Amino acid sequence: MVSIAPFGSALQIQSIGLRYEVLRKPLGLVFEKDDLLNEGNEIHLVYSQGALVVGCMLLKPIDSNILKMRQVAVDEHHQQKGIGKALAQYAENYALENGYPKIELHARETAVPFYLSMNYTIEGERFEEVGIPHFRMWKIIYLDT
Repeated sequence: MVSIAPFGSALQIQSIGLRYEVLRKPLGLVFEKDDLLNEGNEIHLVYSQGALVVGCMLLKPIDSNILKMRQVAVDEHHQQKGIGKALAQYAENYALENGYPKIELHARETAVPFYLSMNYTIEGERFEEVGIPHFRMWKIIYLDT
């Protein structure tokens, strides 16, 4: 089940651990304290099964029209089960309900097919971020998504 985890809540704190395991640890990266504190202005989405967070995503308001989707992570034992899609659909509904007509993101190259399957568009050329290939992607959110 997808929900918004308030900043500082047990679910939000659990999502930091998941993001570390899935996104940071494989690259030898850690979270800096200031980075985590700055996330207080972002929307923290979690996919939980009972009290266990198995998927998460952050939505960062860029301006009054754009949300940036970032730090999408699904526990390796729960991948390919529709959790990422459920998170993305929740994000799109959130954007629509809160007046954000556009979602943008930096997708790891390995995740591009997933976002293409959800009608996101690639913009520009491949680039490196945190030492791995990424693509800028975006989607305009309509009433019929």
